[in-house]
Formats: sequence, C-alpha cells, structure tokens
Amino acid sequence: MGKFAPYVESVAADGTLCRPTSGLPRCAVAVVMAVFIAACDPIADPSLAPETKPPVTEIPEVRPLPANPLRNLYWGDLHIHTALSSDAFAMGVRALPADVYRFSRGLTIEHGAGYPLTIRRPLDFAAVTDHAEYMGQARLAGLDIPTTRQPLAQLLEEGSRLAVTRAWVETMALMHGNGFQLTLRGVDAAINASAWKTTVDAANTYNEPGKFTAFIGWEWSADGGDVTTHLHRNIIYGESEVPSRPFSAIDGPKAPDLWRFLRSERALGRSVIAIPHNGNLSQGLMYRSEDASGRLLVESVPRDRSELEPLSEILQVKGASETHPLLSSLDEFAGFEIASAVPGQQGTLETVTGSYARDALRRGISLAHREGFNPFTFGVIGASDSHNASSVTDEDNHTGKLPMMDGSAGLRTGEAGLGLKYMTPAPSWGSGGLAGVWAEDNTRHALFSALQRRETFATSGPRLSLRMFGGWQLDQALASLPDGITQADARGVPMGSALPIRSGSPAPQFVIFAAQDPLGAHLDRIQIIKGWVDVDGVTHESVIDVAWSPGRDIDPATGRLDPVGSTVNTAASSYENTIGTPSLTAWWQDDDFNPDRPAFYYPRVLEIPTPRWSTYDARDLGIEPMSPVAIQERAIGSAIWYEPLPR
Repeated sequence: MGKFAPYVESVAADGTLCRPTSGLPRCAVAVVMAVFIAACDPIADPSLAPETKPPVTEIPEVRPLPANPLRNLYWGDLHIHTALSSDAFAMGVRALPADVYRFSRGLTIEHGAGYPLTIRRPLDFAAVTDHAEYMGQARLAGLDIPTTRQPLAQLLEEGSRLAVTRAWVETMALMHGNGFQLTLRGVDAAINASAWKTTVDAANTYNEPGKFTAFIGWEWSADGGDVTTHLHRNIIYGESEVPSRPFSAIDGPKAPDLWRFLRSERALGRSVIAIPHNGNLSQGLMYRSEDASGRLLVESVPRDRSELEPLSEILQVKGASETHPLLSSLDEFAGFEIASAVPGQQGTLETVTGSYARDALRRGISLAHREGFNPFTFGVIGASDSHNASSVTDEDNHTGKLPMMDGSAGLRTGEAGLGLKYMTPAPSWGSGGLAGVWAEDNTRHALFSALQRRETFATSGPRLSLRMFGGWQLDQALASLPDGITQADARGVPMGSALPIRSGSPAPQFVIFAAQDPLGAHLDRIQIIKGWVDVDGVTHESVIDVAWSPGRDIDPATGRLDPVGSTVNTAASSYENTIGTPSLTAWWQDDDFNPDRPAFYYPRVLEIPTPRWSTYDARDLGIEPMSPVAIQERAIGSAIWYEPLPR
C-alpha cells in the first residue's frame, strides 16, 4: 500500500474549522498569509508625524537670573551625541554639534527619523559629548549601510516590517561586531581633529554667559571586552582651554590611562573632570575595588579618583544606576528602570556588585574605615545620552536614544518589525534624565565649580527641585522657616560635602527641601538613604521616609509608609494631581549615629505614579501596554559624608 496523509481537522482561535488544503490546514494558510501581509506593510505609527506647533526659528529670549550667593538652580544635560559619533551616524543621525545647542536653547531641529523636535523648556546648559573613537569619520567614509542607502524616515514610513527588520538587524550586527569602527579602515587623525574643531567651535559660538552655558567635552568609550559592557566616561572642560584632540579609548583603553591623561591636563592648568555613566551595564567593573580574593586593586582606586571623577551619571536612557534589588533588597523602590544591554539578560549578584552607585558609596566608606581613604566620594547627575543632538526626557514625548534603535513608537515597542520585540533592549530603557546644579550664576566657571564640589542632583526627567543640608546645629524649625535655606546654608553644608568637625548636637542633622516640577506631578515622599560601617567593618544601608504627603502614616506591622496610591488611567495614558503634594520639607536627625564610624547620607524624592513612555506609545499604536504601565519619577541628591577624626 502506498503512503497516505492522515485527514486532520483543527480549530482556529476564532472557532473556524480548518480542513486540509494541498497538505496544509486552511487555518495554517491563513496564518501564513496574515504574516506575509503584515511583513509587506508598514505599521501606522503616529509618532512619525506628531502634532507640532510651527517650528521655532528664533532663540527665545532668556532673562538671566541675578547672581545669587545662595545659588540658583540650573538645568542641563552633559551627555548628548551627534552625527560625529559613529553609532549615531549609523543609526540615522545627521545633526551636528551646533544643532545640539540650537535645540537646547529652544530652536526646532530634525530627528533622525525625519520629524521635528522642539524642547518644551530650554536648558540652562549642555555639552556635546561625541565618542572620541573615530570621531567624525563615519559620516565622511561613504559607508554602505541601511541609513545611507535610504533615509531612515522613508524606511519607517514606506518600508515593510520585513524591510525594517532587515535594516535593524544589519545595523545592530555591525555595531555589535565592530563597535565604533563600523567598517572604517582605521583612525584618521585629520578627520578626528576637524570634527573636534567643529565641536569646540560650536560650544564657543553658543556659549552666552548668564543665559546659556555650552560646555566643551567628549566621551571616552572603553569597554570590558564587549561593546555592551560599558566603562564609558564623559570628559567635561570648565573653560575654553582644551587639547588639540580628544583622548580616546584607542589612545588608552583602561581607566588608569584616562586618569593619567586628566592629571596631565590639570598640570597644564586646564579645568577638566570625567563623569562615569552606565555603571549598571559594566558587569561589576565600573566601581570595582578588589579582586576575587579581596585584595585591593590599587590602580583602580587611586586616592585622587574622586577629584578626577567627582560625579557619576546615574539616571539616563539606558537605565538607572542608583541601586539594584539584588543589592538593596529592603528598598521597595530599588527596581526603578533596571535596564539591560541584551534583551532578557538578568543581572546576578556577581554582575551587579560594583555596577551601582549606592554600592560604590558603601565600598568607599568601607575603604575609608579599612585603608584610611575614600575613592568614591562622588556626587550624582542625570542626563539623556541622546544620540540625536537633542535632550527630550518627557515620558509623553519620548523620542528615543538612537533613531534606528528606538526613534519611533513602533521601533521602541518592536511593532515596526518582525520579532523586534524579542531582539531590542529598548523596552527596558527609560526616557532619560537631567542634571540639577546649584550655582551662583549661569557661567562656565560657576557651573563647573558646582560640578566639582558636587552640589548637584539627578532626576529621571522631570524638573523637580531638591536641596539638602547637613550639620550639627540645624534646628528642626528650619524646615518651615521662610529663610530656612539661608540659615541651613550658614549653619551646615550642602549636598556633595563632608560634615565639618562635630560640634553642638551629638548626632548629625539634615534638612531637605523639595518641590514638584511646575509642569509635572505631585510629590509622594522624601527619603534619606544612609550607609554606614559597623564595628566589624561591614557596611550597611537603610532607607528612611522622612516626609510624605498628608493622609498616610508608617504601618506599624511592616515599618513602611503606606503607598500614596495611583490616579493613572492606563487606557488614556493620564494621571491627576489629586494625590500627593506640591512640595515637601523635612528635618531628620540620625539617632543611631556612631561617631567612630564613617557614614554617608543622600536624599531621594519620589513623585506620585505617572504613565511610563511605553504606556503612551501603546495608546498611540493601539496595543496593550507593557509592564510597568506606571512609574514613580524621582530626584536623587548627592551625598553628604561623615568621616571620623583619625585616632
């Protein structure tokens, strides 16, 4: 007898009976046809044609704030890339350094995906930080890559999902396999120098003391043996005196190489600092201080590390680097924007240890106790890490980091391609961050001095203000006095400082002032995060709620503050300021203080829950939102340290 195919009937998801046709069930044919049709058509993506006002072509007038000895609050972004960065150019960016400053000052520029970009509120300061490696070469090399064969805007508007997927995969494979070199033959020093001159000239052209500060800088982009393992630093100069070309990871691939360069620059009288970022993606290397056997890695923790790197960027598109649930299991808000460079990659205790700022602060006080010095007395800032010459950090107006990667709602969610949602890391990324800096005036000198002394804080995008002072003679009444900040500044020290020699109170006291973003959400609470060393030299941490919106209290059973609740409407991607409070102040004294042990204290302010960028995208695309649908945006302040006197 000959072979025969069994007769099989099956039922489709909609209940349709499927009978075999040419050896295939009709439902299977229908599925194949549906996939084929989907692959042939582009998606309808409203984010590619946003409703916009007429382009802004004149820089909005800025009235300078008067110089203030108590310091004014200035907002900025010290981490923005242009087409001079290889990865940005490969992903579709064509904007140049001048466009960064035009955008930051309020003018309209074009996104790499073709739509107009205008910042809602101009920044007070910004820096172009293009990758030093192969700077400027990609845009002049005649590369044969997807975004040179066809404008990205055309691909996204007219290309099929299959075409988008092919372009996406080709681009990502090129970046992952070759890094910033792409298909370039090698370093071209002349092009690098020309690109650097373009960067420097743009900063000096758009710098306008009192109105806008344009810093000169670049990014040193070393890795840990894989392009997804970040050891990156942004190099920021305080004045116009800069080197003839940037120092790259090709010149020196390890952090000690960079530190030697920075010391040589300072020896020439130049004001310069390095700002590490994305420690969360460093696989434990960014703040590593000991080897596997516990021996001190002397080269990794020089005594002047905190002078060379007085800040760390802890909130940006590629996630938060404050802490991780595996490191801070008792911190109920530790899971904020935990990102990955590889989809589905989960951190382990081994890879997150040494990758996050709070862990580094604890390492610092441990070294202070054991070795007599602390290499990790750094403050914190936020930034965008935008590679599109812009700094858009609004959840409801998210435009992504790299146009080909996440420059549209369809790309970010994976809907624009076939299987992209399983390949892209973008769903785990945030919307970016900002730096808040307290400085006397808006000039390079004043702002850079504030960066050096660490009187800064990071936000996850909103412009909520945060200030903390610490000391030994800060009365509880200061939190409610009209001149409380004046008195706190006179009697104590601001964020980023070390407590003075103990006098007055037997325990340190802190006063914190916080206010909502005028265009944003109400506040949930103020917290102080304390780290300390016990009698055995082991570090610990504690998260203390010190002020919160009315109508709640600490649950005696759990010791935790009752949640603020949520007004988020997921379907409408909206929220209401009917919970929380516009401002909060707090006074707190550390009654568990041990004067013989080092400690640190830093503030964290949480907003009420609001929709995440992915929830807005889901609404616009007509799909189910990914989790989480809501987040609690935040501000995180630089620490104040206590160091006991030597015995």
